[in-house]
Amino acid sequence: MTEKDKVIDNLLQELKRGTLVLSVLLNTNEATYGYSLVQNLQQRGIDIEQNTLYPLLRRLEKQGLLISTWDTSETRPRKYYQISTMGEEVLHQLSIEWKKTNDIIQGMLPKEDLT
Repeated sequence: MTEKDKVIDNLLQELKRGTLVLSVLLNTNEATYGYSLVQNLQQRGIDIEQNTLYPLLRRLEKQGLLISTWDTSETRPRKYYQISTMGEEVLHQLSIEWKKTNDIIQGMLPKEDLT
């Protein structure tokens, strides 16, 4: 891997990391457990590892953006996460900012780079 490839890889990691909160909040309208969320995000093209997702879920819960419940009705207990009322409000604001930022960046990109 060349030095340029390393720089690009690191910058892409930063860019992806910046979108994870938005992605998680967008995909927790219904109660979902961690592994299912990983699969759902990966199906949508967002690669996230479980060791990245679980600390993020705990942080979002601590911030009041997600609520969690345990389902112990099956052999293996599962912790389900769902967006909270405050999380919905934050998601709304983040979505507005995302759209604004995306529009600005789209406007700055040369036309030939948009394909």
